[in-house]
Amino acid sequence: MNAKQHDTKALQELDRQHYMHPFTDSKAMHEKGTRIITRADGCYIYDSEGGKVLDGMAGLWCVNIGYGRNELADVAAQQMRELPYYNSFFGTAHPPVIKLAAQLKKLAPKHISHVFFTGSGSESNDTNVRMVRHYWQAKGQPTKRIIISRDNAYHGSTMASMSLGGMKGMHSQGGIIDGIEHIMQPHWYHEALPGETEDELGLRAAQALETKIIECGVDNVAAFIGEPVQGAGAVIVPPSTYWPEIQRICKKYDILLIADEVITGFGRTGNWFASETLGIEADLMTIAKGLSSGYMPIGGVLISERVAKVVIEGGEFAHGYTYSGHPVAAAVASANVSIIENEGMIDQVRDVTGPYLQQRLAELLDHPLVGQVRGIGLMGAIELVKDKQSHANYPKEVGIGGICRDYALANGLVMRAVGESMIMCPPLIISKLEIDELIEITKKSLDQTLTQVEG
Repeated sequence: MNAKQHDTKALQELDRQHYMHPFTDSKAMHEKGTRIITRADGCYIYDSEGGKVLDGMAGLWCVNIGYGRNELADVAAQQMRELPYYNSFFGTAHPPVIKLAAQLKKLAPKHISHVFFTGSGSESNDTNVRMVRHYWQAKGQPTKRIIISRDNAYHGSTMASMSLGGMKGMHSQGGIIDGIEHIMQPHWYHEALPGETEDELGLRAAQALETKIIECGVDNVAAFIGEPVQGAGAVIVPPSTYWPEIQRICKKYDILLIADEVITGFGRTGNWFASETLGIEADLMTIAKGLSSGYMPIGGVLISERVAKVVIEGGEFAHGYTYSGHPVAAAVASANVSIIENEGMIDQVRDVTGPYLQQRLAELLDHPLVGQVRGIGLMGAIELVKDKQSHANYPKEVGIGGICRDYALANGLVMRAVGESMIMCPPLIISKLEIDELIEITKKSLDQTLTQVEG
């Protein structure tokens, strides 16, 4: 493919004048100059200056099948010519959305019966708030409105989904909605008491849910929401004791369980859903990102028979979006899911590349900056520390994560910095050779970071 020529400075100036970026310190970004991405192929992205970069984050955790899949472009074009848009309000539907719903039902856990489509993971979690509260109203228990989440969770950035999340920096910009409570996260490395094992921490973190339910009043709690593996919180893989205890508590107090699979779904952990990997049976499952590999905006909620039956029999559910079940997005998502299935990507992640990435990450524990590596499947995190023994990070003002991220990008790798953790989530198509490249660049970037911070 011949690279199209771009005037980087002109694009940067237009960007500065007119485009407000999400999750960005615009002033700092424009002082440095926006990085203009112009094309992508496989696991690599290319910028306007001709730079080639290994995308260790699959875009934003989403480009599962990799870039440059012409099949999806063809599907989108065909669907646009046939039916570019129609809604599914007021008793209508169209073939792409019906086909996708049935396809997802077959792939989802057996207790899932229905799908509600949205345009994103944030919209899906907004939907969860309304559906959960409507469910309990329909069952004659309208006081059950509180949803319990976790500190450092990420569930989106709309008002409701941000409120579900547990990131205080987001809460400080506009506040949160009523009826949301938070408990501790199951992060052994930073939350464990002296001498506490991972299994003990897992039980203590889960039992915080029971404490919060009792504090709020059993008749007031509607649901608990959690990511099977916390993604944007820095790839926090819970101890094996955590999810069984969470489920025991949810069943004991008859509250709904929501598994946010926006990041972990569609093969990321070596199964279609991380709920399968970790043994979670959720009443609602939030999906997006890998559903279309980012090729079209689409999200949804997988709904258990238990919940769907009550919502359907409860009359009109007055909720939905203009683009719920958009025909082009649905057609592309369906083709994307078929590619994942037909090309055996999930088996590859489970049996080959997932274990290999975790093996190579473990080698980094020898580095002076690395206190912990953690991960599952094709997700990983590297905890940067000043003192391995005490688990102490560098002071936040050092900005060690940003330093390492910038070195990695200069060396040809996209990694993300979450505080003092470097995280990665490459496309499912990544090869062992490309994982080797990812690790070698990471090692080099860690060395450069150590030299800078230690002088």
